Amino acid sequence: MPDIAVVDYGMGNLRSVAKALRFVAPQCTTVVSSDPQTIWDAARVVLPGQSAMPDSMRCLDASGLREVVLRASRDRPFLGICLGLQMLFEGSEEGPTSGLSVLAGRVVRFREAAMVDAGGQRLKVPHMGWSRVRRTQEHPLWRGIDDGARFYFAHSYYPAPADASITAATVAYPTAFTCAIARANIFAVQFHPEKSHRAGLQLLSNFVAWNGRV
Repeated sequence: MPDIAVVDYGMGNLRSVAKALRFVAPQCTTVVSSDPQTIWDAARVVLPGQSAMPDSMRCLDASGLREVVLRASRDRPFLGICLGLQMLFEGSEEGPTSGLSVLAGRVVRFREAAMVDAGGQRLKVPHMGWSRVRRTQEHPLWRGIDDGARFYFAHSYYPAPADASITAATVAYPTAFTCAIARANIFAVQFHPEKSHRAGLQLLSNFVAWNGRV
């Protein structure tokens, strides 16, 4: 019975996520798996993702893992990363595509007309690189991480939750948007902790120690 299962539905940065988890928690058994029973047996589940939402949802359904991901998101520590965050919502403008509807709200694209910083410079889409993350609520996964710590982003779409109370952090590009959510046993982030050096590794370490309650 694995301690941590990284869901392998045929998309995403699976190996780098698993490598980072093994680094911060060598005492745990971390597996990358496409087997529903293995994922179901895991004490903690990580849903990563990278690429396009339509492709990710199509691959998740083709893999036969939708139901076990939904079940795991209800009853154990569950971490979504990048597309793994976006997939939890009802739908995305990318496609447009339906999501898993675990969380109310939609995923929207950066509006080109609004992509101008305070100095009048155009900002590029996708949003790629390091940005300061501002916490909007305390949570065990923020333990040991400074408010305003930099995390690595690579995305053109971002979540717009229907319930603002689940927002756990925001980032400005150029205006603030939700980049982390927390609800019960679920924590999910738009950035890539596995690529975010010390702060990202601390977040993953916190996830390994988290009991799924706030």
